[in-house]
Amino acid sequence: QVQLVESGGGSVQTGGSLRLSCAASGSAANTYVMGWYLPAPGNQRALVASITPVNKINYGDSVEGRFTISRDNDKNTVYLEMNSLKPEDTGVYYCFSRRLGIDISQAYWGQGTQVTVSS
Repeated sequence: QVQLVESGGGSVQTGGSLRLSCAASGSAANTYVMGWYLPAPGNQRALVASITPVNKINYGDSVEGRFTISRDNDKNTVYLEMNSLKPEDTGVYYCFSRRLGIDISQAYWGQGTQVTVSS
């Protein structure tokens, strides 16, 4: 079992920056893939960014070059630096943690954190 606690987020104007954090607790949490998703139309999820225990990183197309994900395995915490924010980045960002090779449908989820970008 893994528990995730998110922090950060808030409201900024276009072009501003925010930082999200997601702290994991539980057995072997630092061996899991972690990252964030945004809800998408049709009850789907859109990947924002993910990072493996050995720092293999994936970004969603819309955030590539603006967002940076990193992790501190000693603290079991993952970070998302969000720069050059746009109104379309607005949403509730959900942190996830999953075992390597396991589908996202079997992931653990944080409580979500609101990001609002105004024009």
